Amino acid sequence: MYVKIGQYIIRNWAPADEAALVKYADNRRVWINLRDLFPHPYTAADAKIWMVTSAKRPVTNFAIATDEEAIGGIGLKLKKDIYRRSAEVGYWLGEPFWGRGIATAALKSITAFAFKDFDLVRLYAHVFEWNSPSARVLEKNGFSLEGRLVKSITKDGRTIDSLLYALTRGSR
Repeated sequence: MYVKIGQYIIRNWAPADEAALVKYADNRRVWINLRDLFPHPYTAADAKIWMVTSAKRPVTNFAIATDEEAIGGIGLKLKKDIYRRSAEVGYWLGEPFWGRGIATAALKSITAFAFKDFDLVRLYAHVFEWNSPSARVLEKNGFSLEGRLVKSITKDGRTIDSLLYALTRGSR
């Protein structure tokens, strides 16, 4: 995948992205809003593992980048069995790039990709209760708040609510 989103790009991850991935991912303020699967601290070894993981077929995880370097990531987790027409979407940006509309543009692009390239009818995302900027990214892309899952996640020793947002094909 290679999609221009203003002055930024969504593209496949490449081994050359390892240093930038460590540079932006090794940040507690990024990590606090992501699942524990996303390590902290984020090391060069973690970046090497991610390059292998992100290349698996079908490719559903992409770098958000400038012309010079990767600055974040966005991807889909395709579901199986009775949930096979649904996918979970996730994204993150390096802190220096927050508040510029990049995540909103990237989500718009990955949503179009998901509905065009896969037999999906539903995309969804879980947002930690303290992450209102991420909730706004979803809302700007037509995702609707479906519910609050009370005390459903534990992050950094705190058990908090998560907000479930979803978008169905044709609902925008």
